[in-house]
Amino acid sequence: MASQIAQDQLPPPVADGLTAVHPAVPPLKPTFTALAVGSIGVVYGDIGTSPLYALRESLIHSKNAGITDEGIIGTVSLLLWALFFTVTAKYVLFLMRADNKGEGGILSLMALAQSALGRRAAPVFFLGVAGAALFSGDAIITPAISVLSAIEGLDLVTPEFEPYVIPLTVLILVSVFWVQTHGTARVASFFGPVMVVFFAVIGILGITHIGDAPRILYAFNPIHGLRFLFSHGFLGFAVLGSVFLAVTGAEALYADMGHFGRRPIQIAWVFFVLPALTLNYLGQGALVLSNEAAVANPFYLLAPSWALLPLVILSTFATVIASQAVITGAYSLVRQAIQLGLLPRMEIQHKSEMLEGQIFLPRVNRLLLIGVLSLVFIFKSSSSLASAYGIAVSGTMLVTTALAFVVVWKRWHWPLWGAALMVSGFLIIDCAFLAANLTKVLEGGWMPLALGCCSMIIMWTWVRGTGLLARKTRRDSIPINELIRMLETSKPTRVPGTAIFLTSTPDAAPSALMHNLKHNKVLHERVVLMSVVTEATPRVPPSKRCEIVPLSSDFTAITLHYGYMESPRLPTALASLRKMGMKFDIMTTSFFLGRRTIKPSPNSGMPAWQDKLFIGLSKQATNATDFFSIPSDRVVELGAQVTV
Repeated sequence: MASQIAQDQLPPPVADGLTAVHPAVPPLKPTFTALAVGSIGVVYGDIGTSPLYALRESLIHSKNAGITDEGIIGTVSLLLWALFFTVTAKYVLFLMRADNKGEGGILSLMALAQSALGRRAAPVFFLGVAGAALFSGDAIITPAISVLSAIEGLDLVTPEFEPYVIPLTVLILVSVFWVQTHGTARVASFFGPVMVVFFAVIGILGITHIGDAPRILYAFNPIHGLRFLFSHGFLGFAVLGSVFLAVTGAEALYADMGHFGRRPIQIAWVFFVLPALTLNYLGQGALVLSNEAAVANPFYLLAPSWALLPLVILSTFATVIASQAVITGAYSLVRQAIQLGLLPRMEIQHKSEMLEGQIFLPRVNRLLLIGVLSLVFIFKSSSSLASAYGIAVSGTMLVTTALAFVVVWKRWHWPLWGAALMVSGFLIIDCAFLAANLTKVLEGGWMPLALGCCSMIIMWTWVRGTGLLARKTRRDSIPINELIRMLETSKPTRVPGTAIFLTSTPDAAPSALMHNLKHNKVLHERVVLMSVVTEATPRVPPSKRCEIVPLSSDFTAITLHYGYMESPRLPTALASLRKMGMKFDIMTTSFFLGRRTIKPSPNSGMPAWQDKLFIGLSKQATNATDFFSIPSDRVVELGAQVTV
């Protein structure tokens, strides 16, 4: 069972009474201004590039039905109030209070809801898995639509650039994914300042055009948006689906809270990002009111002809940053899913000695690049791709609201009616956005739904398979206390040194230990049963990292506790154990791991196709040596065949 550490279980309640390792050294904290600027570069990259296409796509529906002043003002009103209600009220002011020890995001909220319930409730687990699966669609679509929409501005500079839009987009996207292999710490330091310039520029461009048609200011009155929505039948519903494009980056506000903190993100939004977006959308609306032909690309037509090329270049930088933020967010989400037992182990490379979040997952990077390039070649334009955008994000938002209800009710101890009343307003809006986006299923919306379904099937299969395998292993194993008593009676040959057996069931004898006794007929002087447990909290403080339980004079059980935002590194943990007084030399210590070959069973409890998928996923899992950063020259692997 050693090869399935931290994979055959979801996080149990946090254990109490853990043995102290050493006091944490408080890191130097960046200033509030630095955090706010950093959040502008990372958190708001996606939502900040929405003006490139959101209003254009919303007005295209009205164009087909004949653009009117009422339609333009109503559309801009819907768009602004989507920012005010969904982003500001729901995410910035409400959801950011539902943090899991400072961390946000769909899986953090799932863990928080499970902790509030005190158990792994099936509906909460399903919602968390569904939200994480839908995010995979967003992670693939955002880089494609963002970069495409920016490069398409070259058409306005000169039509001669049109044949080069797709090649340039591909070149930029390949470069973005290639740079991930080298780490993004240095590049990330430029994200904030570049996005500050971008927001300042689009805000200035917007305010200079509001005077073209001052009546656009009527858009601040939500009545105009609601009147347009309910008086135009299916047209209003279709426009609502495109309006949602303006808030597709809202999940990043919540997901990246742990990197920058609640207050810097809130201040940056309220006092800088939101005003800049508001001014830009008002300016685009005023431009279209004064010149109906500007509906073709109202964002770029805000700029005078001499500034068009610089704006295209600046927007391209902004879309690269938006893509970078989504890619790193995907890495973080996959790591959380691995730690929570939703996915098999994958290689995780750490690109910074100082920042835990600077990670790189080669396999995820390759899959994302293939998916993004496929979308570019299939859809070929941001307008076509916009039909596929929105379904995944609106679904994730709906899941987030549902999980928030559990947290408000059970963790914040609100009465049931109060929690329902609080969440119902957000739930109604989320359902309306999701329903509006579902109308675009045949136009491309099938793609994120298909990706989400595939991701859900993979996570469901992995959780189900590891659960069945764990129960079978426990049923067939010998309790460790019983084995110790047997060894006291029938003593095997003892050899010098320490043997560490990695296991996910410390109360049972690891299969690697049994195989060592059976085939080698020896036992080390000191035997350590080491297990790694992922807690329902983002990070575990060093003082609660290790739990040591002596089982006998020569057997010890050690449990290492990690948060789902952390990567377990056993050499670091062992160094901490030495400081606690445990005597062992790494050069005389051997790590015994069990490598299992899984075979299908006719009575496994899963369908045949799911057995095959689970076995395929197991073969793709990274070995424990690399995942736990164990020195390879100290590892002994003992294989066994098991049936699922």
